[in-house]
Order: sequence, then structure tokens, then C-alpha cells
Amino acid sequence: MRKDDSFPHLGFLLDGRLQGVDFTVDGREVGLYFVDESEYFGELSVIDGRPRSEHIIAVARSRVAFLPRELARQVMFLTPNIAEQVAGRLARRIRAVSAHRTILSLPNPSQRICAHLVELATALADGSLRIEHAPTHQEIAIMLNTSRETVTRTFQVLQSKGIVRRHEGQIAVERPDSLRAIALGAEDPPK
Repeated sequence: MRKDDSFPHLGFLLDGRLQGVDFTVDGREVGLYFVDESEYFGELSVIDGRPRSEHIIAVARSRVAFLPRELARQVMFLTPNIAEQVAGRLARRIRAVSAHRTILSLPNPSQRICAHLVELATALADGSLRIEHAPTHQEIAIMLNTSRETVTRTFQVLQSKGIVRRHEGQIAVERPDSLRAIALGAEDPPK
């Protein structure tokens, strides 16, 4: 789905994975967010009636369903529980964008990569950190304004030091304190 399309429908991802992307003025791709299975997208256009503010691309084979804008607005605004869920999701997205802007301000690309991994990680019941549906090196690169090669090099060092381990589409953070220390600049970034 293209940016500026006037297709104000609410989309639902039935299976697969999507990514919201845009392009810089010099033509470089910038990854904004992911849409995972069972999530929805396009709510801003449904709410304000304006064209999309980003492109939506499939990063895996995907199936989507669409709800026309007028019907989606009725469901959103006449059902308090759904209105609350949509507002909560928009608030989480705004917070994520704010955190991402902070990460982008870090001077060192390896530090940005580590900070991004910390943001993506979810704490499990045993206290360990895991990144489900780990983005590819290219996807991380376009989200952090760096090269895929830099991401790959950083991952090689993080893995060799036992800080992270990639396995079957997931990233296990073996040493979360070290990853956080690099992200905060308290420990030297991988070289």
C-alpha cells in the first residue's frame, strides 16, 4: 500500500508480517514499525480521513482483510471498549516513536543497534530477555539509519562475546546488562 493513497480502510493482518516504511529526501528507505499477525493498521487514515503517511509493505507472505472506513469508524467510536483499545495502541505507538527518536540520536551505530535490541526485547517469566520475530539485519539497518554490513558486524561481535544468540527467528539476550551498558554508552560498543 502506497503512501498518500486515499484508501482509508482499516486493515487486519490475518497472517504474515508487514512493515510501515517511508523514504528520506535522498531516497533511502526508513523502517518505521512492524505489523504482526492479528494486528490492525491504517487507523490514522480511518480516524482523520487523510491519506496514509507511510507505505505498508509485506516482509513475509501475508494475507490481509479490510474494513471500509465508515464501518470502521462506527465500530471504533460507538463501542467504548474498542475506542479505548485504539487509543491505547496509538499511545503505545507514540511512545515507541519517541523512544526510537532518542535511539536515532545516539552517535555510534553499534550503540544504536544495541539500544534498539533493548527496546525490542521482552522479559520472560524466568527473567531472561527475548526478541520474538527478530527483524533481519537489513530491517534493523533501515530502522536505524545505518548499513546492513554494520548491523552484521555488530551482531557477530555481540554473538562472539555471548551477549546475544540468534536461533530460529528469535534473538535471546544472554547478557542483558552488557547489552544495556553498550546502549547507554557505559561499555565500549562492539567494533
